[in-house]
Amino acid sequence: MADDLSFDIRPPARSGECLRVSPLVRRIVASNPGPITFTGTCSYIVGSGNVAIIDPGPDAPGHIEALLDAVRGETVTHILVTHTHKDHSPAAAAIKSATGATIVGCAPHHSARPLFSGEINTLEASSDRDYAPDLELTEGDAVEGPGWTLEALATPGHMANHLAFSLREEKALFSGDHVMAWSTTVVAPPDGSMSAFMASLDKLKGREETLYWPGHGGPVQEPQRFVRALAHHRRQREASILNRLREGDRTIPEIVAAIYQGLNPALVGAAGLSVFAHLEDLVARGEAAVEGLPSLDSEYRPA
Repeated sequence: MADDLSFDIRPPARSGECLRVSPLVRRIVASNPGPITFTGTCSYIVGSGNVAIIDPGPDAPGHIEALLDAVRGETVTHILVTHTHKDHSPAAAAIKSATGATIVGCAPHHSARPLFSGEINTLEASSDRDYAPDLELTEGDAVEGPGWTLEALATPGHMANHLAFSLREEKALFSGDHVMAWSTTVVAPPDGSMSAFMASLDKLKGREETLYWPGHGGPVQEPQRFVRALAHHRRQREASILNRLREGDRTIPEIVAAIYQGLNPALVGAAGLSVFAHLEDLVARGEAAVEGLPSLDSEYRPA
């Protein structure tokens, strides 16, 4: 089967609606649509009776109320968090306060690398610095309830602390923002790393899950094929960036304008950060060159 990359941009559900999407999984979409979040953050409820909530979402009273209404009469034992962007983790504290559940999952926020001298983290406002798990999960750690088991899988790249969670009983993976059916993932230094992102994609290629439940949008069908297509897309993007350097482009804005023609203006900044992530990786691998350390404002050239 060809590994052509195509996206599913059908809305997964109305915001606030609790929809059963599999025998063990219910989904509620937060009302935080946007060019990066699509129709909103997907929060998931796993199990019945004793349940887990995955990615409780933003600190939005309406979304928190919808989650609590959906589990009324049940016991929330665990709140799992894939990563610490403000559209995924902040509601964990309110859900814990209301239910007594344990917050487990990714480590507190940290970047993929230290800031370079004089560098400003433009992503600071999007990160949840208040997130404090009761228990950090690492590769292979699992939590369970009646009829369900969720195993942590380290998938750094989008963020350094990113985890996915495998639901063994349904051969499903809660993929957070690492793999989504509606769009590619923003990888932005210093919080993210393109080399780590590609390694995490490689890790997924050999796994047995048959369906992914992502942090935004609908499910990822045929995930191994989709992951291969994502990896191929990233390598094509890398090749396009190298070609622009050979053609004489030297700055990130020049490269973005050349390879992202027709891009929604609201996404130009995100595209620039992804190009930066590719260039940082290419410099580290000796395929592109820069004076000093790579930055958003640097001039790049072929190695």
